[in-house]
Amino acid sequence: MAIEGKDEQAREPRIRLGMVGGGAGAFIGAVHRMAARLDDQFELVAGALSSTPEKAMQSGRDLGLDPARTYGSYKEMAIREARLKNGIEAVSIVTPNHVHYEAAKEFLRRGIHVICDKPLTSNLSDAKKLKKVADESDALFILTHNYTGYPMVRQAREMVQNGDLGTLRIVQVEYPQDWLTEAVEQTGAKQAVWRTDPAQSGAGGSTGDIGTHAYNLACFITGLTLESLAADLDSFVEGRRLDDNAHVMMRFEGGAKGMLWCSQVAPGHENGLKIRVYGTKGGIEWVQADPNYLWFTPFGEPKRLITRNGAGAGAAAGRVSRIPSGHPEGYLEAFATIYTEAARAINAAKNGAKVDKDVIYPTVDDGVKGVAFVEACVASSKKNGAWVKL
Repeated sequence: MAIEGKDEQAREPRIRLGMVGGGAGAFIGAVHRMAARLDDQFELVAGALSSTPEKAMQSGRDLGLDPARTYGSYKEMAIREARLKNGIEAVSIVTPNHVHYEAAKEFLRRGIHVICDKPLTSNLSDAKKLKKVADESDALFILTHNYTGYPMVRQAREMVQNGDLGTLRIVQVEYPQDWLTEAVEQTGAKQAVWRTDPAQSGAGGSTGDIGTHAYNLACFITGLTLESLAADLDSFVEGRRLDDNAHVMMRFEGGAKGMLWCSQVAPGHENGLKIRVYGTKGGIEWVQADPNYLWFTPFGEPKRLITRNGAGAGAAAGRVSRIPSGHPEGYLEAFATIYTEAARAINAAKNGAKVDKDVIYPTVDDGVKGVAFVEACVASSKKNGAWVKL
């Protein structure tokens, strides 16, 4: 099933895209580039791809960028591109967390739309300042919590909104990995080094890297607002400066309760994101490793399997599905959904039109909530798991 509106969008010129970060050796930069191109809505035309000018130029050459539009710094790129007749219309920021605020600010203040990797910033103070800049800008701000782009996540959200689960009572979400079971950062591995460095990552380790994904997913599907939490954070690997495991109890407004577990020291889990939601009328379960399926159990009835394009799937899942039943869609397609939703919003803004109500993407407000979640977890753990209000 094609994405609704894709034919109309295809008649628009590709959105001119720049990128900050994402040069040689950067996993997430390549993911963003693939996601941006999958539905043919963006064209990468400029970049400040590394904090080192020499590496930035080489990365630009590797990607086939015009050397004149390959920059040694994001500030230089923002200034020049804003002046060019055919300068970038949007920028992807795919750097370590501590760069997000300053980089995004430079582009937002020049009216360039920002598509930023999560978490929003490395600390809550910067997150709040970035929200102010975004709110005052004419440009859009999109945060790439990519798991919100999966069709069956959209299906789960729609079912909650339709009342299929009744009044929500319990939210269980977990995100275990095993790649930091040993002190990988001590080997110089780039992805591990910055994620375990408080100066680059912020106050949270696993909580910031994957806990924010789990938290965002829980809020996206349920529509609940977190009121307070009690967290127990650990750094199990000797010498590690940030948490690599967290157990978090959550109290939501309205009375629902939740539990969140995130870990990067759980052998046997490559990327074990999973969520279960229970209400007075039924429960749902979704597993990221098998993303085209959603289990639904109405209370007192047999468990039902809802498939991406099969019986039981609704309009919310259908509008972000690309291929026929039985052909799995996964991580890259979900990431691309965020980019395509962003393209719809950007094109609507460019044409002075109102964006369609079905267009959904994480915003700067979601980003602030994510950083607040991390800092509340850290504060609670330092108080021996005391309850902390957000």
